[in-house]
Amino acid sequence: MDSPRSSRERRRASDAIKESLRALSTQLSLLNRQVGAHLDLKDVDFDCLDIVGRHGPLSPSTLARRVGLHPATMTGVLDRLERGGWVARDRDPGDRRAVVVRALRDRVPEIHRLFAGMNSSMDELLAGYDDTQLELLAGFLGRVTEAGRTATDELAGG
Repeated sequence: MDSPRSSRERRRASDAIKESLRALSTQLSLLNRQVGAHLDLKDVDFDCLDIVGRHGPLSPSTLARRVGLHPATMTGVLDRLERGGWVARDRDPGDRRAVVVRALRDRVPEIHRLFAGMNSSMDELLAGYDDTQLELLAGFLGRVTEAGRTATDELAGG
């Protein structure tokens, strides 16, 4: 059994991790906002583009559910992204009556250029960890991401 001191130290360390994750979340949100501003994308547009780029093609209704938007709002987002050359709406090959949204790759280099500084910093930071530590960090961050997804779904009523 943990001694009272080690229990306090563990709680303090756990609190520090949670606070660091909150600070990281805020900082990444600010970075994404700056990248979006350089690309003339609203925050929600950039979020939708990221989700379609990583998980697409997706139906507009699936995308709306994932980001917690009303379908009518999603239509406006997709209109802006399509006008900007970021996405295309295609007929779903499985159901010709339905539409899927896919990310266009033509503008991806613009995004990569804007994230280049952060990616270089991450490469330098990660170089200081061995393979076992990297696996531990990747596993932890994956579980944190899933916990965040679950909490978001619960708040959204899904």
